Amino acid sequence: MPTGSYVVETTRTAEVEVREQTDLWSERVGAYQTRLDYRYARAEVFRGEMIRQRSDSYQVVTWHSDQIEYVRTPGLIRQMPDPDYRLLFPLAGELLLRQDDQEVRLTPGTGSLLTLGAPFELLHGASLRGVIMSIPAQEIDGPLNRKASLATGLDLSKGLGRVVHSMVRGLNAERGHLTTSQFDAVCDRVVELLCMLACGDDRPDVPGHLTAVEAVVRRHVRDHAADPDLSGASMARALGWSLRQIQLALQHVGTTPRDLIREERLRLVRERLLRADCEHMTITDLAYASGFSSASAMSTAFRRRFGVSPREMRSKAR
Repeated sequence: MPTGSYVVETTRTAEVEVREQTDLWSERVGAYQTRLDYRYARAEVFRGEMIRQRSDSYQVVTWHSDQIEYVRTPGLIRQMPDPDYRLLFPLAGELLLRQDDQEVRLTPGTGSLLTLGAPFELLHGASLRGVIMSIPAQEIDGPLNRKASLATGLDLSKGLGRVVHSMVRGLNAERGHLTTSQFDAVCDRVVELLCMLACGDDRPDVPGHLTAVEAVVRRHVRDHAADPDLSGASMARALGWSLRQIQLALQHVGTTPRDLIREERLRLVRERLLRADCEHMTITDLAYASGFSSASAMSTAFRRRFGVSPREMRSKAR
């Protein structure tokens, strides 16, 4: 298994006594997701398997099981608040999701982005094979400039949705060959594309050309994040657009050129902190190599973004 904080775990109810199967499933789902109520169709025997991939930032669980209903009630939310999001989609079978007076029936090729901060019911039959990806709240609330429950039907069968679907499935397929930084890097891109997809569904009035501008700007920032002179103005000159056009395109998804540049530089620092081939670099070296003007400015922004200092993250990864 790859070293670092990236971990792959498998749970099979067939490996325990029949009378312990539902207890095992409830315990693992609660540990991997959040506090839920469980309604088993056949409590006397329950067949299920889940494969969990996780890092300190993200988690992807692929599972199949007998018929079951998961319920998150207002009481459970009060007991254990959890503002994070889940990307949910079936690979086979059907999922029925109810949240915020909406009912979404998910079949292969469709998915939903839901929040754990609002009550929901999730039901599926024995033919279900599904994927659920855990996404920190700030990764969705910031880019979408919103704080609201979502139970959005997403088309994952074509275009950008199909790219998201393929990337998440690829994470599972290559689970035994990934490092922490690779797993996080792919998850970062999935979330970025997911926000674009959700924004397009949620804001149909956004002109198509602004969406295209945003995509190109994001790619430019990713490719040039380490350049200390990168700015909104330098992007405008390099891409041949006006600064106002770039600002407007990013404004539609709740960010600015400065915030986007800082976010990409912080992701670059995090990736390098987790890489064995960058262990020789000091924190100051990393700051300058990632486009920051000083180590203190980078450390302050890093702690605000990830909740730990760069040194703490490197130490934990080791």
